[in-house]
Amino acid sequence: MVFLGFGKYARADRIYALEPIRGDNRGGGSRTRVWIEGVPDPIVASRTERTILADMGQSAAANVAVVEDAVALARRIVEGSEQGRLDLGDLNRRARRLLESTTGGDEGERLF
Repeated sequence: MVFLGFGKYARADRIYALEPIRGDNRGGGSRTRVWIEGVPDPIVASRTERTILADMGQSAAANVAVVEDAVALARRIVEGSEQGRLDLGDLNRRARRLLESTTGGDEGERLF
């Protein structure tokens, strides 16, 4: 069972989709829409999709893409420094996207 917040629970093996709620619809206990097999409409959870995934045992799988992106960024920095040319603007954009993906910030919000 996965806790969705405010006394709501769902079987982890029945959850088939999670959608983070963004913009004006987010807040007041509304963080994620959870689609559950056998339930026609999504349930609004007060927990984030990352927290729900972690409770489902998927935290390692959710972090794989972030680690891959971080390694690619490090490789780009090493190669650029060895060649004596670094595009700081490009590195800044890539690092910003990587950091924003780990903080779960809204698309409209800027990290820096």
